[in-house]
Amino acid sequence: MSSFLFLQGSASPFFDVLGRALKARGHAVMRIFFNPGDQLYWSHGGVAFRGRLADLPDFADDVMERHGVTDLVLFGDCRPVHRPVIDRAEAAGLRVHVFEEGYFRPNRITLERSGVNRHSRLPRDPDWYRQAVRLCPEEPTGCHMAKVFRVRAYHDVRYHVAGLLNPLMYPHYRNHQIYNAPLEYAGYLWRFARLTVRRRRDEATVQTLLGGGRKFFLLPLQLDGDAQIRDHSPFDGMGGVLRSVMRSFAEQAAQSQCLVIKNHPLDPGVVSHERRARRIADELGIRDRVIFLESGPLDDLIKASRGVVTVNSTVGFVSLGLGCPTVALGESIYRMPGLTHQAGMRHFWSDPQPPDGPLFADFERVVRHVAQVPGGFYCREGIAWAVENAIPRLESERSVLEELLDAAG
Repeated sequence: MSSFLFLQGSASPFFDVLGRALKARGHAVMRIFFNPGDQLYWSHGGVAFRGRLADLPDFADDVMERHGVTDLVLFGDCRPVHRPVIDRAEAAGLRVHVFEEGYFRPNRITLERSGVNRHSRLPRDPDWYRQAVRLCPEEPTGCHMAKVFRVRAYHDVRYHVAGLLNPLMYPHYRNHQIYNAPLEYAGYLWRFARLTVRRRRDEATVQTLLGGGRKFFLLPLQLDGDAQIRDHSPFDGMGGVLRSVMRSFAEQAAQSQCLVIKNHPLDPGVVSHERRARRIADELGIRDRVIFLESGPLDDLIKASRGVVTVNSTVGFVSLGLGCPTVALGESIYRMPGLTHQAGMRHFWSDPQPPDGPLFADFERVVRHVAQVPGGFYCREGIAWAVENAIPRLESERSVLEELLDAAG
């Protein structure tokens, strides 16, 4: 039997339910707590880390040795409290299981060995996917889950309320998010209060765009605090993305074309990306060619656009699946020849290269088989389904990808 050491998870009961299921199968489970929220969402044994980050590697070494840990389990591989432990665990020969939100959504989550996104061991060779797909079985039927926004919000608030005890219980802990919870919540409330009025204006703009009134490229924004941006791209936030993309558009796109910027639906509104985009557009002299949307049907906008510019968002999977030319500015598992535009931004505005449809179909099927499991992190049905599908992968000596790499050559 194995000994599983859990680190931080999503703000939900998922890890607790997963730990209970592993215990029922005879495995040992424990967790390192980094803050009160971690303790709140765990009902099994654990040990608190209250030291400074520099002390964490030796602390983790001691825990792993004393408890005979064989497997490390965590959510997101870029958190400051995760990277040092991952490095020590891999040096000791432990299996590292990384959960993350699903590459392909909804109703699926990501589970990979060693890392996800840029750290994923999935090949970046299109020919490999063309070969490997022949060895992938039909994917399991997904589960039906209720909308989880309210459930997710409830757990997020609960987790961060517990964090109010950080100064007393974990004085050296620093959250990996760039904004503190009260500031984010205030931003959400203010932004959502204005969305009702804003949607009416956006609807009229979208109808004009979908009616073919203007040719446009689409830039869907990501979150400033997303690890995909901070750790897997050359940008430090959306400000840098806006300036880089808008400058390239101003210099190289045809005057008849416009750039549609769509805000992320979960952006907290702490920083106004719209004001920032307007300021940059004024500096570049393209104010009449830039449209900013707070809302709108993403799939329809993608289909109507000449191309999509993303850093490394999951929107890229959607765009490629819809056959839309897509350029990825950051590291992503889908940034490869045959899928994303490879000729650089200068040529993207004039000659955007569409994805190879059959290649994307092969890529999607392989990624779903290797790196996804049906289920979710938040609602009861989704958690139960995710746990059931994740356990065989956690118990396996070798990962699905390792087996496929050997078989496909």
